[in-house]
Amino acid sequence: MSSHNQWSAEEDEGQLSRLIRKSRDSPFVPVGIAGFVSVVSYGLYKLKYRRDQKVSIHLIHMRVAAQGFVVGAVTLGVLYSMYKDHIRPRFFSESKK
Repeated sequence: MSSHNQWSAEEDEGQLSRLIRKSRDSPFVPVGIAGFVSVVSYGLYKLKYRRDQKVSIHLIHMRVAAQGFVVGAVTLGVLYSMYKDHIRPRFFSESKK
């Protein structure tokens, strides 16, 4: 049996440590998750006071708002990544003499 098939404790990564590692790579992931949870929580709270609006329409509006927040966070993350990888090194690097 080869040694690369054996399980080791260092390779096993929990969900929380994986989320922390991913959030360091792209910092807008936790912002998107928090915004999604916030919009859904607020929408469920407002479900009680929807007056004469149908439940299906309210849920559709809530879904669109939550998806819009996540898409906005992903867009900001992509723009930040482009800035970090391409714009900042080009314009703000020290000139080598």
